[in-house]
Amino acid sequence: MQESRLFKIVYHLLDKGQATAPELAQKFEVSVRTIYRDIDALSGAGIPVYAEAGRNGGIHLMNNFVLDKAVLSEEEKQEILTALQSINFVQNIGSSQTLQKLSAIFNLSSENWLEVDFSRWGNKGTDNEKFELLKSAVMHQKCVKITYANSYGTISERIVQPLKMSYKSMAWYLKAYCTKKEDYRIFKLDRIIDLQVLADSFCRRSFPELDELSGQTYHTIVLCFPQNMSYRVYDEFDKTQVSRKENGDLIVSAEMPEDEWVIGYLLSFGAQVDIIEPAYLGNIVAEQAKKIYEKYIC
Repeated sequence: MQESRLFKIVYHLLDKGQATAPELAQKFEVSVRTIYRDIDALSGAGIPVYAEAGRNGGIHLMNNFVLDKAVLSEEEKQEILTALQSINFVQNIGSSQTLQKLSAIFNLSSENWLEVDFSRWGNKGTDNEKFELLKSAVMHQKCVKITYANSYGTISERIVQPLKMSYKSMAWYLKAYCTKKEDYRIFKLDRIIDLQVLADSFCRRSFPELDELSGQTYHTIVLCFPQNMSYRVYDEFDKTQVSRKENGDLIVSAEMPEDEWVIGYLLSFGAQVDIIEPAYLGNIVAEQAKKIYEKYIC
């Protein structure tokens, strides 16, 4: 029990920088005297922890202290290296030698057995540069001016406060506060045509849960695909959303927004999809397909 508490005290000090004995006593539900005994035990074990008296005093760790490699299990060390390998598409990871340094500390091979690249085919440099700029803006709380193409085809300029990068359903998104709309918005990175990191800073805030966002409603859409579309169905839908009929057809039931994007998405399947529910959505897609046909018919 004491050993577990000792590690937790070290982790807390690494995270917070300092703490008072009464704070630690309350956090770990022990007496202040016990905390001082723990500090003595940590110091005796070689952990550079010390206490300062006075108004601004408290319990500290020496600057630049890091936990010894023995604190992490072999599996945990390998998980850290794997996590770094899995994000090698970010330029700074490869150039900073972070992976090599940790490999040396852990005494483990950093053999590159795993590679994850989220950039589009033939466009690695541009995608990575965009990702790196936005990542820096999020971390340093800098406003960003973007030129964005929305799902309705409208191109506009926005100034946003970038809050978080999110990867979902095979695409990167930027969760941000849009100063133009005075509300939270999600921007697909592929649709950010141009961006400029500004000198203006903003105060960090939390991005709300999706169900708290306004202006976007989802409905259950039921689709039927022939068996030869299995490759794309399982690419784009989770297996829990898919059932198979006796003749091999695939039935997909998914929550999707009813907007211009979903119309274009369904049209991308051509004649290889039947819209079962809602029926009116099939009529909308058919009308749009008719307009496309009339546009190109001789």
